[in-house]
Amino acid sequence: MTLGLSNSPIMHSKSAKSLEEAYEICRKETAKWAKTFYLGTLLLPPVKRKAIWAIYVWCRRTDELMDSPEAMKLSTSELSERLDNWEEKTKAIFSGHVENELDAVMGDTLQRFPQSIKPYLDMIEGQRMDLKKTRYETFEELELYCYRVAGTVGLMTQGVMGIDPAYTTAPWSRAPDPSEAAIALGIANQLTNILRDVGEDRGRGRIYLPQEDLKRFNYSEEELMNGVVNRQWKELMAFQLDRARKWFSKSEAGVRWLSADARWPVWTSLRLYRGILNAIERHEYDVFNNRAYVSRWIKMIDIPISYLIAQAK
Repeated sequence: MTLGLSNSPIMHSKSAKSLEEAYEICRKETAKWAKTFYLGTLLLPPVKRKAIWAIYVWCRRTDELMDSPEAMKLSTSELSERLDNWEEKTKAIFSGHVENELDAVMGDTLQRFPQSIKPYLDMIEGQRMDLKKTRYETFEELELYCYRVAGTVGLMTQGVMGIDPAYTTAPWSRAPDPSEAAIALGIANQLTNILRDVGEDRGRGRIYLPQEDLKRFNYSEEELMNGVVNRQWKELMAFQLDRARKWFSKSEAGVRWLSADARWPVWTSLRLYRGILNAIERHEYDVFNNRAYVSRWIKMIDIPISYLIAQAK
């Protein structure tokens, strides 16, 4: 999932002469490529939303190291070298070494919201999995992949979102580990992406649905590659949607303990992204010929609903 680094507007833009201009580039890129996610970030205080945009762009660069049109032309060894170089560059940013505007906004974000480098290195490791694997035998294998490429985002952003001060005084039985909830939301989002993008991923020769599930529902890989929507496929997809919804539910307990200014945007993003699952159902699970998305009017309705939920905590 790569933007070729040589084509990055942040890397080469002559007009981005200030930190604010660099953050504005991050904002525009987030708005272009992650519309539902971006809508949620607008509900954050300015300093937090800018940090989230910077992290998103770093993640997008990492993601695109494997899946850009440019990357498709590269050999496995060349892709591996790109990931190695990106890992070294990331370590340099965390050490305070800045070469360009993206480095600058990330450095500024890390200064304002200190955090561990581990989730960033784990995400790069997730991209390495795409070098080696195009199939996942069990859900346990897929869960590891989902953690690395998306659960890590929850860890990257939880320090920006902040925790409600009441969390530290709440009885342990009422206060779940915020890191576990953050990871769960990332996994839920990635499972949703996988279900929405089955048709696109088959074109890349990748099947993320666990092989054990295909066997369980008697649906063949050949049928998937041909886009067959039959009873077995619908039952298989209903099972996958239920699993994704359980991960969303697991994350909800942690959202309730976020800082007050982060609960509304996170609830909004959570509910809207989960809405993609509803869209898949409305298309009767035909993700081969239909792109599942949340309509604008549903977004407008859900924003105030999410606000009320956030206030109730």
